[in-house]
Amino acid sequence: MGRKIIKTDRAPAAIGSYSQAVACGDTVYLSGQIGLDPATGSLVAGGAETEIRRVFENLAAVAEAAGGSLRDAVKVTVYLTDLANYKALNALMSEYFPAPCPARAAVQVAALPRGAVVEADAVLVLG
Repeated sequence: MGRKIIKTDRAPAAIGSYSQAVACGDTVYLSGQIGLDPATGSLVAGGAETEIRRVFENLAAVAEAAGGSLRDAVKVTVYLTDLANYKALNALMSEYFPAPCPARAAVQVAALPRGAVVEADAVLVLG
């Protein structure tokens, strides 16, 4: 089973030694996305809800580049610098991941790259 590297300019370019996503068979592993605007490479302004929305838009773009969508997500992990944003996360996540919802973990972390308040990654199964 070979690996295929997934890359799109509709999501921020990798800012380290990783790929936006890697497909192995029908499974696609999406790297963590923060709320970077792919056009500018800057963190979006507007607070936690704006960042959460941008994170899911970035993940959606990578999922589409892999030949799928967020509907194909089977596992999502979300990292928040403040669990006070948990309610906003749930509200916005329901817009991007309709039922049946994927499995999910949401954890509070001390810090994220570039001062982001949220990061999320996902695993998709296509087909």
